[in-house]
Amino acid sequence: MQAFDTELRNRIIKLVKGILEQNSLAADVTPSAKLVDAGLTSMDMVNLMLGVEAEFDFTIPQAEITPENFQSVETLERMVATQLHLANAA
Repeated sequence: MQAFDTELRNRIIKLVKGILEQNSLAADVTPSAKLVDAGLTSMDMVNLMLGVEAEFDFTIPQAEITPENFQSVETLERMVATQLHLANAA
């Protein structure tokens, strides 16, 4: 399970860094850092949401599209892990 968590986190960090690079921003993205503080705008958050959906091949339920879930890599990771678990259980 730990290897999966590390892979999941690394994939999310890669998405965040990719968006930052598109904006010519270089930030050290840590799991607990607030994504807004790293430089992501509201439009970047939409791009991140779409990127997560494409990367992990699922649609984020409307109820999960909250500021709390997109606050940091950690909060996003928890939401994605929960959604993947629910999809695998179905």
